[in-house]
Amino acid sequence: MQRRQKMPVGKKKVSKILKSFHLSGNKGLAWLVDPDKIKNLLLFEKEFSWVKDSTLDLILVGGSHLAEDNFREVVISLKRISGEIPVVIFPGSRMQLAQEADGILFLSLISGRNPEYLIGHQVQAAPQVKKMNLEVLPTAYMLVNEGEVTSVQYVSQTVPLPNSKPDLAKATALAGLYMGMKYFYLDAGSGAKSPVAPEVIQGVKSVSKNPVIVGGGLDSLEKIKLAYASGADLVVVGNAIEKDSSFLAEVLNNKVLLNLSLHVN
Repeated sequence: MQRRQKMPVGKKKVSKILKSFHLSGNKGLAWLVDPDKIKNLLLFEKEFSWVKDSTLDLILVGGSHLAEDNFREVVISLKRISGEIPVVIFPGSRMQLAQEADGILFLSLISGRNPEYLIGHQVQAAPQVKKMNLEVLPTAYMLVNEGEVTSVQYVSQTVPLPNSKPDLAKATALAGLYMGMKYFYLDAGSGAKSPVAPEVIQGVKSVSKNPVIVGGGLDSLEKIKLAYASGADLVVVGNAIEKDSSFLAEVLNNKVLLNLSLHVN
């Protein structure tokens, strides 16, 4: 396992990390942790105690349901094992906040038409986010798949953008850009059978000129490499690690090779 290089420091360290990938052409990896899937924090910390010395770039924490009342405890636990790796909130609702985190993806679900997820939850959360002094990353969140009913689709009551309509995704991203969004998160949904299509990633990348994050359905090195090659600056892996915790180490061990292969090609 390769040791990570020292991360940028300062209040805006997460944005610096994301922009560094976008500008350099190198690719990043984020681990998404769903608090509902963690039943024993001590065992969890023991299993992933090695992460702080890895080349992992970000840890995201959040979920669509949050049946367990353990969000803050999980954030604190992640901070104990993360070392210099930033822990960033990926909120499923306004209830998923913790001042111990390093930052928050302040999401607006621009692929849907449910006002609660476009602006409603955000208005209610904003004053608390300000008090917590978190690094805020304005993020256009776009659910993209070919009709699968995933958790985020069910909870948000929105229809995803189809993988077969890259021009629609491109137009949606362009609208997000004009509204001032600084980051774009394309998500097939947790446990999706198929990831976001390469054509969709390419379309969004062509108009965003901003860091593009891609997650959902990335359960193999081949799928991750394709997402990178299509324009993703950062890929997010979560469900595959829940099924097989060794997958995180496998991806990290191949991260340098994945980057090298892209530059060679």
